[in-house]
Amino acid sequence: MSEEFDAGKLDDAIHGRLRLGIMAYLSQASPATFNELKDTTGATGGNLSTHLRKLEDAGYVTQEKSFEGRRPLTTIHLTKDGRAAFESYLDALKPLLG
Repeated sequence: MSEEFDAGKLDDAIHGRLRLGIMAYLSQASPATFNELKDTTGATGGNLSTHLRKLEDAGYVTQEKSFEGRRPLTTIHLTKDGRAAFESYLDALKPLLG
């Protein structure tokens, strides 16, 4: 008998479309710059900042602020806990895939 889908196993911090996109991208390309994530997700700067803050509050990403010349540069890293949470999220979806 196959495992049944349990929506309660879906992590609310990841489940939103934009946050899921951020996590999926970072799972393959961590670290990534803020502008890289903005371009990849199609989000506005303000919207991306809001969602990154939620992921950071959950402990799934860290943001590193520096300068490249005189220009600010924000680099986002997927944390160990973030990778584990994303893998658990994907595992929770597997029953839906058959």
